[in-house]
Amino acid sequence: MYRFLLTPRWLAFHVLVLLIIPSFVLLGRWQFGRYEERSGTSHQTAGNLAAAPVPVERLTTPGGTVRVQDKYRSVTATGTFDAGAQLVVRRRVQDGVVGFYVLTPLTTASGTGVLVNRGWVKAGATPDSLPEVPPPVSGEVTVTGRLRPTETEDSTGIRDREGLPKGQVLLINTEAIGRGLPYRLLGGYVDLIEQSPKATVAPAPLPEPDIGEGGGLNLAYGVQWWLFIGIAIGGWIMLIRREAADLQAAAAGAVPGRRSGDAEPSEGDEPAGPSQSTGPAEPAESTPSPESARPAELAQSPESVQPAEPAQSTGPVRPAEPTRPADPGTPPPSGRPSQPEESEESARSAKRAGA
Repeated sequence: MYRFLLTPRWLAFHVLVLLIIPSFVLLGRWQFGRYEERSGTSHQTAGNLAAAPVPVERLTTPGGTVRVQDKYRSVTATGTFDAGAQLVVRRRVQDGVVGFYVLTPLTTASGTGVLVNRGWVKAGATPDSLPEVPPPVSGEVTVTGRLRPTETEDSTGIRDREGLPKGQVLLINTEAIGRGLPYRLLGGYVDLIEQSPKATVAPAPLPEPDIGEGGGLNLAYGVQWWLFIGIAIGGWIMLIRREAADLQAAAAGAVPGRRSGDAEPSEGDEPAGPSQSTGPAEPAESTPSPESARPAELAQSPESVQPAEPAQSTGPVRPAEPTRPADPGTPPPSGRPSQPEESEESARSAKRAGA
């Protein structure tokens, strides 16, 4: 009964299902991996934001890098802003508006510097014109901020290019920016949260980082891919059983194409067809006209057909002449056919003799 599973059509369907199931397994595992990665990063970021600030020199070194587990860690630094080396970072969006980040190096007492992102300012009249930037606080200042790793094309998706106006950059790349400075820069940079003393006029503060949903969507996608595995297997089995049931019904004499459980067609649903009589059709009887039926009635009248009774007289009786049929064209006045006079005389003679 299941030999149909070896037909070319079903073999192709088997191959398709066997390819779909492993693909759904791999896609589900990949989403679960992304969920674990993002969940770990989200928990770590939340912990770093809530941690107490530490000196920036404890987490990074001149020419070094910022570890992934130290991203967004609260740090402090004390020094003097180098306003002459200040830069603006192009194509930075805040609150749906394109503008610039203000990047100012802070030199420390140890002779090293750290890049500080002081905030966001609106773009100028043209993309190449410098925006209006509030000057940094002069003198010694202590800043508190979030430590960030240096930016690259791979980490940001921003393509760096040369030929920009003076004082503008596309990426906060510590190594590239440090080449033009007389002091060494610590790895990474700091997003300013607060400073002491405070500035009278300052760029717009930076928003807190988006921790995200912790990979919740990835978890839902992973479960969804694995549910598709069950749907694929269940549909495969259902189609096989349905095909087997149809073949079994056809073998049992059912109407091809009708599955078991379908209602039988009623007599009224049968299409009209030619007559199913075995013999030739009989012609319809024509209705005789009154004129043609009248001779038949006269011929079938009992009085005109039955002969008169013989006379019971002792003498010889003259035989009655045969009855002649009435003229078909002349109807009798009483509805009975007329008789010859000889028949009437014979009848009266017979009655007298009987009397």
